[in-house]
Amino acid sequence: MSQVVPLRPAVFLDRDGTLIEDRGHLADISEVVFYPETVEALRRLQERFLLFLVTNQSGVARGLLTPEDVNRVNARVVTYLAEHGITLTAVYVCPHQRADGCRCIKPNPHFLHQAAAAHGVDLRRSFTVGDHPHDVDLARSVGARGVYVRTGHGEKHLAELPPDEIVVAGIAEAADRILELIMDCG
Repeated sequence: MSQVVPLRPAVFLDRDGTLIEDRGHLADISEVVFYPETVEALRRLQERFLLFLVTNQSGVARGLLTPEDVNRVNARVVTYLAEHGITLTAVYVCPHQRADGCRCIKPNPHFLHQAAAAHGVDLRRSFTVGDHPHDVDLARSVGARGVYVRTGHGEKHLAELPPDEIVVAGIAEAADRILELIMDCG
């Protein structure tokens, strides 16, 4: 008889402006600067959640970055976090522009559905964290909860959010809020 493996909740994390400083179209790994609270926040989250990186990198489609540039920066992020005991289950990158009409650019849920199928993620018990309205729209599209950070482009887009959205200062407060929410739900 086969054993049913329970689905696990996840946190889908934006990269630029959420985990690391947003420095535009980032191609040079020496410019990767983590927010001071990133490691500790992710350490606390990984005790209860699978962690995924989901990033739109439209600079590739616009010729401002190469896929190799994006891969190098993502590898730097993954390596740095691993050196600090943090495991990202997978990294998902959309290299397109919104005008391309692709199915992977946030807020389209393509990568979340991929993660659910490949890694047994329970999307309804999951969260997204990011500094753009499309990061929280992504959560809403799959019945998850979005947490909007004011770092990166967060301040610039605050007025675009629905009034009931969870808005926090940065990744540390996002982790606090997520952990509070799961405790409230039992």
